[in-house]
Amino acid sequence: MPTIRRRTYSRYTDDSLALLGKMIRLGRLQHRLTGQELADRMGVSRSTLQRVEKGDAKVEVGLMFEAAALVGIKLFDTDEKGLRALAGRTDDRIALLPRHVYKGRKLVNDDF
Repeated sequence: MPTIRRRTYSRYTDDSLALLGKMIRLGRLQHRLTGQELADRMGVSRSTLQRVEKGDAKVEVGLMFEAAALVGIKLFDTDEKGLRALAGRTDDRIALLPRHVYKGRKLVNDDF
C-alpha cells in the first residue's frame, strides 16, 4: 500500500490561517449572520464554511477571501480602488525584473 504524504505548512502559515478563520467567525457573529446564511451568500455548504472558520489550509484561498469580504474584513490596507492601483504598481515593479531566474554556477565557499 503506497504511503500517503500529507502537505505540511509552516507554523506561521498555520497560525495565520487560524487567525483569519477566527476573524471571519467574529465578523459573521458581529453581523448577526448564521453559519447557513453566510454559507449561502458564499455559495458553499455549511461544512465548508466551518472549515473556513477553522482556518483549514485545504480550503480554496478564494473562499477565504470571499468570506472575509462578506463580513467586512479588510485583508489589505486599502479599498477596492486602491487595491487595483497597488496591483498595477506591483505589475510595474515585476516588469523591471528579469523574466527568468537562473541558478548561479559558482559555488561560494563561506567557511571562514
